[in-house]
Amino acid sequence: MTELPIAPIKRILKNAGATRISDDAAVELAKVLEEIGETYAAQANKLAKHAGRKTVKAEDIALATR
Repeated sequence: MTELPIAPIKRILKNAGATRISDDAAVELAKVLEEIGETYAAQANKLAKHAGRKTVKAEDIALATR
């Protein structure tokens, strides 16, 4: 099971133009998004620690995604 709720994932797919979405497709996209999010979160955490902070800020996330 995924951490992300499936309803918002389905909305993302609908906003991307999908008219019908299987539950399996939404779960699979949620898994992919979680993997990507965890990668960026880990990088942002490293950046915050490097800056001598315990708090991850929006600027850390922005830098991690570049």
